[in-house]
Amino acid sequence: AIPNTGFFAGKTVFITGASRGIGKEIALKLAKDGANIVVAAKTATAHPKLPGTIYTAAEEIEKAGGKALPCVVDVRDESAVKAAVEAAVKKFGGIDILINNASAISLTNTEDTDMKRYDLMHSINTRGTYLLTKTCLPYLKKGKNPHILNISPPLDMDAKWFGPHVGYTMAKFGMSMCVLGHHEEFRPFEIAVNALWPMTAIWTSAMEFLSHGGDSSGNRKASIMSDSAYVILTQDSRKFTGNFLIDEEILKAHGVSDFEQYECVP
Repeated sequence: AIPNTGFFAGKTVFITGASRGIGKEIALKLAKDGANIVVAAKTATAHPKLPGTIYTAAEEIEKAGGKALPCVVDVRDESAVKAAVEAAVKKFGGIDILINNASAISLTNTEDTDMKRYDLMHSINTRGTYLLTKTCLPYLKKGKNPHILNISPPLDMDAKWFGPHVGYTMAKFGMSMCVLGHHEEFRPFEIAVNALWPMTAIWTSAMEFLSHGGDSSGNRKASIMSDSAYVILTQDSRKFTGNFLIDEEILKAHGVSDFEQYECVP
């Protein structure tokens, strides 16, 4: 594992979709350093089949050593996003890091993707990322070693990534295109913009729900993503930008050789 160094003490991190899964895991890792975490997600009351709300996540963050601000945010709602960003700045004095993690997924072919689901994926993944980035930008410009991290895949125009679920791939690649454009656009402000994507499937409560409590073997724990994010966000924002990173590769480059620790079923 990547040890905590205290690097994020007092830094303010705005994380979308942080009530569970990868978003929450990253929040807890940074909270151990004493970071201020804005838990921006839409789950205010528990889902019958998925554990965790912004309030339970906030409680865990405080227990881990961070400060938490739970905000009910549907990233499709511009006024809710603005209100959450303003609340974060009012409480913590600014924003240093934005993690665009909120996503909708439907691994369906064209015939089986209804337009309501298509619209959901595009408005959360691509538009939500763009809106959060735009809204946080004035504060990130003043941030200390400011970073934006999108949880999205490397841009690869190979048909094999599109064929099985073109609607979803387009929506996730929209997030990656934000990395491609924004890292260049924000270079003068010394704001790093990078993408992080897992090499294998990550086992989360959502995965368990989607697989109807199925088998987690071959999957990895979300801690591989939080360790990777920790490494990325400690890099110098002036130099380390515009990268499309894979969790295992970034960790290997930083001396991790034991990947069994991240396996759900070793």
